[in-house]
Amino acid sequence: MLCQTLHLLGQKLVRRRPLELRAGTESRLARCLSTLDLVALGVGSTLGAGVYILAGEVAREKAGPAIVVCFLLAALSSALSGLCYAEFGARVPCSGSAYLYSYVTVGQLCAFVTGWNLILSYVIGAASVARAWSSTFDHLTGNRISGALEESLSLRLPHPLAGYPDFLALGLVLLLTGVLVLGGRESALVTKVFTGLNLLVLGFIIASGFIKGDLHHWRLTERDYQSASEHNRTSSLGPLGSGGFIPFGFDGILRGAATCFYAFVGFDCIATTGEEARNPQRSIPLSIGLSLFICFLAYFGVSAALTLMVPYYEIQPDSPLPQAFLEIGWGPARYAVAVGTLCALSSSLLGSMFPMPRVIYAMAEDGLLFRGLARVHDRTRTPILATLASGVLAALMAFFFELTDLVDLMSIGTLLAYSLVAFSVLVLRYQPDQNETFTQNEKTEVEMIDSKPKVDGHALDSVPEVGTSKILQHVCNPSSTVPTLKSGQIVYRCALLLALLLTVLCLMLSLLSSHLSSGEPASIVVTGLLLVVILGITVITWRQPQNPTPLYFKVPALPVIPLMSIFVNVYLMMQMTAGTWIQYGVWMGIGFVIYFGYGIRHSLENKNDQQLPASSDQQLPASNSQTVDKNIPDARVA
Repeated sequence: MLCQTLHLLGQKLVRRRPLELRAGTESRLARCLSTLDLVALGVGSTLGAGVYILAGEVAREKAGPAIVVCFLLAALSSALSGLCYAEFGARVPCSGSAYLYSYVTVGQLCAFVTGWNLILSYVIGAASVARAWSSTFDHLTGNRISGALEESLSLRLPHPLAGYPDFLALGLVLLLTGVLVLGGRESALVTKVFTGLNLLVLGFIIASGFIKGDLHHWRLTERDYQSASEHNRTSSLGPLGSGGFIPFGFDGILRGAATCFYAFVGFDCIATTGEEARNPQRSIPLSIGLSLFICFLAYFGVSAALTLMVPYYEIQPDSPLPQAFLEIGWGPARYAVAVGTLCALSSSLLGSMFPMPRVIYAMAEDGLLFRGLARVHDRTRTPILATLASGVLAALMAFFFELTDLVDLMSIGTLLAYSLVAFSVLVLRYQPDQNETFTQNEKTEVEMIDSKPKVDGHALDSVPEVGTSKILQHVCNPSSTVPTLKSGQIVYRCALLLALLLTVLCLMLSLLSSHLSSGEPASIVVTGLLLVVILGITVITWRQPQNPTPLYFKVPALPVIPLMSIFVNVYLMMQMTAGTWIQYGVWMGIGFVIYFGYGIRHSLENKNDQQLPASSDQQLPASNSQTVDKNIPDARVA
């Protein structure tokens, strides 16, 4: 009895949603967003205040003028995830982003974990950007706002609660929540205005850098470093680097690229617009690619201009661009930088708030969150309750919490979502179509009956012998040119094994990079063996036939690009501190209470299982495969 109960629970946890739209359902949201709207949303969400601050920090402390190479490597790494999101955007034109992609590939529990992580990322992202906007505006007023609040409303609460309530951040989040309630078209218009102003300011900064910059700052000599050391009263040149274009060496480039990677986080919000884009199969992949390219040009141009205007060791990390304009004698230009910073923060805040209600709406519509959150306003055709609930939550977080220590927690959710999307692309590309699956299943059953030995015309229940060579031939050199049930299962198992091995590899590399394990032969040998096994399984996956169904966009070089994306994301997750993982565990504990207390019993897939025909002999819930068991009654046997 216990085994049967556990079996039933396991089947519920891995139930999958059909890949296509449910029969008889149409999008309840307004299809009003053009490709330009999506590009503005992606650029605005990605190109936040980091472009004004991050370049100075990385250039001074980690990479020097080679920061332009750091942004190039970070852009290429982000493009790995962007390509995977682009294919799913072309394949599944629905709201939900990585949540939905996990649901149709891995199963219900994994989908809930993904959606719950996305909510965490968007809430913390919106609240932290709101506090950054408030801090920037307060700095322009000479810190008068924060000073008055600290004197009159000092809370003196333990960390991470803020020292005083931030009314400016609270009001800003509630104001933009009202904009989101008005409708997708109005939200897109506001985003385009802020993003356009931000790009104009960045264009001015880049042009200024190339006009007033000095190429000598990219090839500094020992004399420059000696004068800098005398000015800084230091006897060692170590903190300043070793000169030239790459003063901190290639290790500095890699460390800088890891930091710059997070500057490209945010483009995934485009994938939540599947039910509001006019032509999602085309516009989502195109806008993701354009957004990443525009953001790369902006980061590359600003970092190049900054390091050309001033030597990298004279950059002020807190306000690099205003200080750089003072150095070249263009002091008034710092006001343009301030305007651009506020516009960047505004568009980034709206970009963080826009996808949050879409994910909540998708989960509520599937029954994994409370059904009332899926309510859509009749006139504006926006998820009204999900928008209000997410906006109020983000506003309260910005009002009460100091969020600088929670940014790493946001990164875990984002990187996990990126990894699951890459895994989903890897698996789905090798699965057969639904109609092909039905034919293959019937053919397999007939072949199994015909292959049994017969006595007087009756088949005997004996297991046919299958040689090892035949199995290896099917795995390494499949005869079919289109995916079959067997090849799809092979890829699914290989993908799971590869994800596990890549996680172990990232752990080993983290240990090798530490001082405790550097130079240990055993660790190096184990890492080498892991690489060999991963390569072998990757070759097996590559040999399987891919689904030839045409899409507007497909990830090239499968299975290499999804695996590289998983590797990069998991490795970055391994760099998080133990405290961050403890906070993450608390958030996931809250989510599991909601899922096992409500979602697992109220999901639409659970209701579909309960509505199976009474004539069916099966005693267990339907299988999790949307392509087999929901279409083939004979496959559902007790």
